[in-house]
Amino acid sequence: MYAPRQLDFQISKKEIHTRMAAHHSDRRTQREPDTIRGVEYAQRLAEAEHGLQSDAYGVTGKLTLGIAILWSLFQLSIASWLIVDTIYIRAIHLAFAIILVYLNIPTFKFEPNWRPDLRFFLAMHRVTILDYILGIFAALSALYIFLDYEGIALRSGMPTIRDLIFGLMLVILLLEATRRVIGPALPIIALFFISYGFLGPYMPDVIAFKGVSLNRFIGQMTMSSEGIYGIPLDVSATIVFLFVLFGTMLEKAGAGNFFIRLALCLLGGFKGGPAKAAILGSGLTGMVSGSSIANIVTTGTFTIPLMKKVGYPATKAGAIEVAASTDGQLAPPIMGAAAFIIAEYVNVPYIEVVKAAAVPAFASYAALLFISHIEASKLGLRGIPRKELPPLIPTLMSGLHYMLPLGMLLYELIALRHSPEMAAFRAIMVLMLIMLVQHPIKAKMNGERIRPALVQGLKDIFISLSDGARNMAGVAMATAAAGIIVGIVALGLGGLITSIIDQLSGGNIWLMLFITAGASLLIGMGLPTTATYIVMASLTAPAIVELGMMQGFMVPLMAAHLFCFYFGILADDTPPVGLAAYAAAAIAEAPPIKTGIQGFMYDIRTAILPFMFIFNHDLILHNVNSWPQGLLIFAMACVGNFAFASATQGWFIAKNKTWEIPLLLAVTLFCMRPDLIASWIGIPHDMRYWVYPLGLLIWGLIWLIQRPRAKRAELSNAAAA
Repeated sequence: MYAPRQLDFQISKKEIHTRMAAHHSDRRTQREPDTIRGVEYAQRLAEAEHGLQSDAYGVTGKLTLGIAILWSLFQLSIASWLIVDTIYIRAIHLAFAIILVYLNIPTFKFEPNWRPDLRFFLAMHRVTILDYILGIFAALSALYIFLDYEGIALRSGMPTIRDLIFGLMLVILLLEATRRVIGPALPIIALFFISYGFLGPYMPDVIAFKGVSLNRFIGQMTMSSEGIYGIPLDVSATIVFLFVLFGTMLEKAGAGNFFIRLALCLLGGFKGGPAKAAILGSGLTGMVSGSSIANIVTTGTFTIPLMKKVGYPATKAGAIEVAASTDGQLAPPIMGAAAFIIAEYVNVPYIEVVKAAAVPAFASYAALLFISHIEASKLGLRGIPRKELPPLIPTLMSGLHYMLPLGMLLYELIALRHSPEMAAFRAIMVLMLIMLVQHPIKAKMNGERIRPALVQGLKDIFISLSDGARNMAGVAMATAAAGIIVGIVALGLGGLITSIIDQLSGGNIWLMLFITAGASLLIGMGLPTTATYIVMASLTAPAIVELGMMQGFMVPLMAAHLFCFYFGILADDTPPVGLAAYAAAAIAEAPPIKTGIQGFMYDIRTAILPFMFIFNHDLILHNVNSWPQGLLIFAMACVGNFAFASATQGWFIAKNKTWEIPLLLAVTLFCMRPDLIASWIGIPHDMRYWVYPLGLLIWGLIWLIQRPRAKRAELSNAAAA
């Protein structure tokens, strides 16, 4: 995970958008300063996404550091030796997160010199005693279920006045903390559902709901494990924290820079090499990051200038980094916080989620590499000369030790089939050992003193513990606040929502999928991926499964949840609010809207995958347990995605003729929906893989047709050079 930098002031996402527009309007006259400011804006976007921004100092700074380290130590303890009831873990996790938010993010976030006329609010651009008081009350209200658990259990369904007071205080202060850390969108959605819960009986008949009383609402939300303390917060408290901490520590240890240099060594010399290196580097970083914006800040500050150097336009350089970093959340084994919640909702081991996500994720990355090759071919670009690239073997050896914790993680998850929290804990222990000894070893090799190097290693570990906790604040708030929506749905709203969606779609599963995809993109513009997934999965995943059954075919619950997950991620680069596009555009010095549109055009090849695996369950390896069969499905998914990319980008090995585009789309259908083609031509379902050669034949035919044109273009480019 990305660790926040020390900044002079805090800034909200809306303010970043406003100032980014001003930043791009005058970049012609301030080229060099804007380059520096662009990177800083991207870093602030990453910090805004994670929630906490490191401008605390003095007593507040020390208190924040201590609380954050204690939180990390608590999470490591419950993963190893400390046995605590699950509801206590959730309450303590929420209390740590909520007090960190109030100690770090003030009521209003702006620079005091922007609006000197707002004298009354100037004291509130920084944390004040009021924030301390609110933080203490918020933490106490979060811990209330822990402090009086036996009493609450005995009076289940019959809350006292004290229960109601602490429950209302928790809901209000939680929504305010969520507003501070990730913006107003999620609290507004939660308030809408709360209002609907109380006003349901007064709604028109078609959307009428029996409604809830205050006692039932507080009992569900704050006195049980069906609301705020539900599954999303449980996953955040037991699993996600450890993986966020692991990613933060890996970045602090220097693995992010190693991944970029390794990718450049491997791919930098090929046509459009920096773009390919950006994609590979972002994929490697994204496996442990779980954040598209943090991924851009980590890799894009290095790869985007390199792409521009070899000839990529600024907009396309930024868009490639956007597409690569966004897809990092799809890449196993970590896949961001939402993947762990999928495992809990679907009630399967996490390794099953990894298995289901593997083919679509890696096929999507392969297609993006192909798109970068297409763009390089269009522009007549070449790679970076080998002499300018770092040497492969020394680069690999310099960071080979970073593979040890990753290897431990994969070994624990895949070979030993241990729980995700145990796997992450043991990988963190290996990583801590590496962080402790890598500086002394380097000092010994350089003939320097070992003790200062050992102190530096210890300092890195404690800073990582603090940064990991700070990075979790946004995720914890998102999962807790989304739990309110999940709790309202569980109160009886779920069946009504399914009925409404059925009426809107007219019972048509395709229309239902487009409604879900559009809603995910729309909601995801203002929410983190995790919150978007929780909201959409709660509302639409059961409806997708039920509508499929109504139409006579089975949609696996895993496929429905992955569908919501994919489109929640794609919202990160969807104009006009895609934050990932703003971050990349700032670094590339490109217009953010154009960068977002271009990035979305690249990501169309990812957007078709959910529609395909809803109907072709082979793509998520459903009931596929053979390695040869799985590899065949993966290879054909890559070919289908390549063909789709060629059709949408207007280029295969040469510029497409209009009549070639339907042929390329046909290849996509043959390779991704062999079951459908087999049903059309009368081939039995168990013989559907014989459709693959027909798709390859069409693909080869298009290659032969375009080859003479490609040769003429190569000769023309050579003559021009």
